[in-house]
Amino acid sequence: MRTTGLTKAALLAAALALCAPVTAQQAPAQGPSPAVVKMRWQWLNPEINSFTFRDTDRVFESRAVKRAGPVWDLPRGAPMAMPSIQFGGETRDYDRFAEDTFTNALLVIRDGKIVFEDYRNKSSAQTHFISFSMAKTITAMLVGIALEQGKIGSLDDRADKYVPELKGSGYDGVTIRQIMQMRSGVDYQERYDFGDHPSFAGKLHEQAIILNKIRFADGALQTRRANAPGSTFNYSTLDTFVVGWVLERATGMKLADFTQANLWGPLGPEADAFWLADGPAPVGRELSGMGYNAVLRDFGRLGQLMLDDGKRGTRQVLPAGWVQQMAAVRPTGGPMPGYGLFTWQVDDEPGAFSAVGLAGQFIYVSPQTRTVIVKLSYYPPAEPENVRPETVAFFKALAHTPTR
Repeated sequence: MRTTGLTKAALLAAALALCAPVTAQQAPAQGPSPAVVKMRWQWLNPEINSFTFRDTDRVFESRAVKRAGPVWDLPRGAPMAMPSIQFGGETRDYDRFAEDTFTNALLVIRDGKIVFEDYRNKSSAQTHFISFSMAKTITAMLVGIALEQGKIGSLDDRADKYVPELKGSGYDGVTIRQIMQMRSGVDYQERYDFGDHPSFAGKLHEQAIILNKIRFADGALQTRRANAPGSTFNYSTLDTFVVGWVLERATGMKLADFTQANLWGPLGPEADAFWLADGPAPVGRELSGMGYNAVLRDFGRLGQLMLDDGKRGTRQVLPAGWVQQMAAVRPTGGPMPGYGLFTWQVDDEPGAFSAVGLAGQFIYVSPQTRTVIVKLSYYPPAEPENVRPETVAFFKALAHTPTR
């Protein structure tokens, strides 16, 4: 998700000037209280978002994803001394970097061992952090599992094969692969403008996530075609909600239940997780494009799973070769140069790939150096232009820093 022009004043104005629903499907009459609505509007407020990005199930609708079985042990390795980098014409050490880039927590895993772990701003190992769009990469993992199980026949199946309601919309005839590559061709702008003249994405955010009056994915039914499917990269959170809808229909399971049974349980996490949802059970759907929440080390386990070709030890959790398909990127023409299947290339590090979320959430995987980096952050909605380049520069330095 990306926001533009989102100031504190705009947030407050949007809380007072609510827009008309964009589709007719309604949640139960008992919606969130006015106080909860006001709190939800503060989610991205840069004055407090180092805290509002945590434990979000206390404010939004959510679906639990329970852990099960033995925990995947991540032993402590030889500690890594944090490098300094040259950036902006000066030397910046880790503490300077962490503050410059709005860091809440950071984890480094080398060769399957934790070599650095840092919690800031009164967070802890028990804090559940919002993934934002790192959830897209998690959704890609679930698609791979559904393919292996035969629940989805092929990435080249049309999405409307599983969700017939999409026929006649911008997604009519678009394949799952094209959607996961963010090349659906659908006319959708990833702009979350609020206030008196909200964008379409802003209306969906308000009506689905803030007010729980509609399902976010239902916005797909109102879309039109802008480009030939497969031809043009256009980053769209709505695309991921459509794939979440496909998963729900194809598997016959709610996304949280499918995640728990097929990914989170086999992963061996140390803590339960949860998906945010766009309404109470049973009508709300999990927010497959931005709504996963977990503790820092469990995000690290997801990174290690991707580094190890979908394996936890000797157990193949994701289909063999699926991570390589996810990470097979095509050029985007933007500052992050490549995109695969809901998975980013963020720099020129050979073979490296990432899950990336709004406001500086990263799972960065460097196969060449056997390194996983998780950074959980609280960038302001208007992201300072230096933040991502500094973050990527530090990731590269970390990936090539030896342990003691």
